[in-house]
Amino acid sequence: MARLRSASRRRQTRMSRAISEEALLEAVADTSRRRVLDLLLAHGEVTPTALAEELPFTRQAVTKHLAVLDRAGLVASTRRGREVRYSIRPEHLDIAVRAMAKVAARWDARLGAIKRMAESNAVARKKVAPPLKRPRTTLDSKAGP
Repeated sequence: MARLRSASRRRQTRMSRAISEEALLEAVADTSRRRVLDLLLAHGEVTPTALAEELPFTRQAVTKHLAVLDRAGLVASTRRGREVRYSIRPEHLDIAVRAMAKVAARWDARLGAIKRMAESNAVARKKVAPPLKRPRTTLDSKAGP
């Protein structure tokens, strides 16, 4: 039984170390969750009730946002009696920063490729079809040069 528990703990530790890129993006995509993270950074360890006092949504909504942040590995919870207190997991912030930098680099490459393709198409269009000159009409000659 002890072996099963220690194997389970090791598995959970490995899983908690590897922040899923999808979970991370989901967690930080929402402006409300980013606000929750900002408050956690400002206050350290805090309850959902205390967070809700500073946010424009309910304690239940705060708890749901904290659950998403917890799944992403960005926050940790500690039970003290009846209270659950949340705090930032500093060891995971560095992993999150590196993961976000990788995502940003991939998007920079994608957007760069799109830009190069659009520029090359624009150049090709200019070479293939010169701009058409509109024939002058009798009205144009009366209007002047």
